[in-house]
Amino acid sequence: MPVPEPETADSADMATTLELLAAVEEKADITQRTLAQQMGVALGLTNAYLKRAMAKGLIKVRQAPARRYMYYLTPQGFAEKARLTREYLSDSFHFFRRVRGECDDLLRQAAARGWRRVVVVGASDLAEIATLSARDYEIELVAVVEPGRNAGRFAGLPVVRSLAEAGAFDAVLLTEIGAPQAAYDALLAEVLPERILCPRTLRVARAADPAAERVAS
Repeated sequence: MPVPEPETADSADMATTLELLAAVEEKADITQRTLAQQMGVALGLTNAYLKRAMAKGLIKVRQAPARRYMYYLTPQGFAEKARLTREYLSDSFHFFRRVRGECDDLLRQAAARGWRRVVVVGASDLAEIATLSARDYEIELVAVVEPGRNAGRFAGLPVVRSLAEAGAFDAVLLTEIGAPQAAYDALLAEVLPERILCPRTLRVARAADPAAERVAS
């Protein structure tokens, strides 16, 4: 259950620890390699999280036949998992409410400017929230641009590898959360900065709006 957008080292750490405790509770004989895959982190980091959890008394381990290990949550581990779950749900709710409001504002502005066809850039939780916001305005989300993905659909929208494959559009909505600044900088080669809609949550340093500069001069 990864947090949609870990904003700090603490929130990312909370999500990874919760994933670890949940995986151990579900399957005691889980391997560290499988844990790493479920948690989405490197094998070495998984080992470090396990050792820390054991040092805190959250997990106990004993050796099983065939040089395998069995992991168990302690009562303290169950209590910590419950606490982290509450925090995760709270963080997720606040994230959704904040981002939904930001998407609403951006798409409202787009509609007011007569921009009806919008391309979403980045297949992410943020993109899924944007599809909900678009239903409240006269906005058509044309496609989701995801360079490393071959066709298919995401959040009900067709997935394309580039803006050129998306067809005609009036603006783009940036929803890339892995490397938002790099994605924004790349978009500037194809789209005017004033037509790139960026949720504040992404904290992108925007290029100057040429139209604004002309007015100022």
